[in-house]
Amino acid sequence: MARLPLGVYLLAFSLFAMGSAEFLVAGVLPAVAGELGITLSSAGALISAFAVGVVIGGPPLAVLTLRWPRRTTLVATQAVFALSVATGLLTDDYGVLLATRFVCGLAYAGFWAVAAVTAVSLVTPDRTARASGVVVSGLSLAMVVGGPASALLSHFAGWRGGFWAVVALTALGTVLTIAGVPETRANATPDVRGELRAMRRTRLWLVYAVTLLSTAAYMISYNYLAAFLTDVTGTPGVWVPVILALFGVGAFFGLSVGGRIADRRPFHALLAGAVGIAAASVLLTLLARSDLAVVLVVVGLGTAGFVLNPAIYGRVFTIAAAAPTLAGSTAVSMFQLGISLVPLFAGAALTAGAGLTAVPWIGAGLALLTVPVVLADRALSTAAGEKPLVAADN
Repeated sequence: MARLPLGVYLLAFSLFAMGSAEFLVAGVLPAVAGELGITLSSAGALISAFAVGVVIGGPPLAVLTLRWPRRTTLVATQAVFALSVATGLLTDDYGVLLATRFVCGLAYAGFWAVAAVTAVSLVTPDRTARASGVVVSGLSLAMVVGGPASALLSHFAGWRGGFWAVVALTALGTVLTIAGVPETRANATPDVRGELRAMRRTRLWLVYAVTLLSTAAYMISYNYLAAFLTDVTGTPGVWVPVILALFGVGAFFGLSVGGRIADRRPFHALLAGAVGIAAASVLLTLLARSDLAVVLVVVGLGTAGFVLNPAIYGRVFTIAAAAPTLAGSTAVSMFQLGISLVPLFAGAALTAGAGLTAVPWIGAGLALLTVPVVLADRALSTAAGEKPLVAADN
């Protein structure tokens, strides 16, 4: 199988560097709250500020930078991200720190969307989903390695230590982008109106619905997995980080598999992922008392959840091939919105008196809701005469 261009892997590294900051915050919230003299819930707002920046800022930023060369946008967003993180580290003012997290979210969304479009532009059309999957694998690596490693560094060097590592890695990613990612741009005269027209397509919004529902479906179990393991399964606390990392291992495997089948059979990947999330969520509840079974299910949940991602991006760039930047940025926002809705879904159940075992059931329900949306997208695509790409090297 032919290798993808080096630039695709460099983009994945940069996403790994920036994504590590997203998964690091949760592990250092108590330390941040203690040093700044704020409540834990106030410290938790740092996560929300980042998410809000991604959700509402990504699409407008994509339009504003549409006429920029893509590598210029990639470098600029990485620079803004690194400077924002560093600024937050140099202050003890909670308001300033909150603002820098919001700006980080803006830059992160802008980079992610343009990185996916750039990766696609570096390969032939039959390798679109695979290239997208490799770039998104940087996020999986951030979940498996970046966040935990940065949190460990913060344990010894204070909560700022891990974030300084993120600044250094992002700076390195910026240099590598300049040196190793070819310059590309949409066309000689980017069409803002064309980008906006692409957003009217029903099929595109069906893909966005799949993104939101499927992301919330697996992340709701992941976000409450630590509490589930200790309170329901009875897993010793020392093993919780290991099991969380195994979810990331499953996610990385899912991206690898999904990237290889999504170009030719995108709807197979989407349906298999949705059904897999539902099955793993149900099994997580039914087998909750068995340590070994829960470990295996967690790996399966990560695999099923991330099998969808290459197919999602493949569908976005197929439907909006002539205007991918805004469409790709909105896909990133929908991904983050799915994560942001998790506390609302789970919080409503827990506030109503349901136990932690109710959380995976909510995930299963969200995953099952994804299935008819995928089927609707497939039906409309068939009616439009859309044909899957056949990859010769896959």
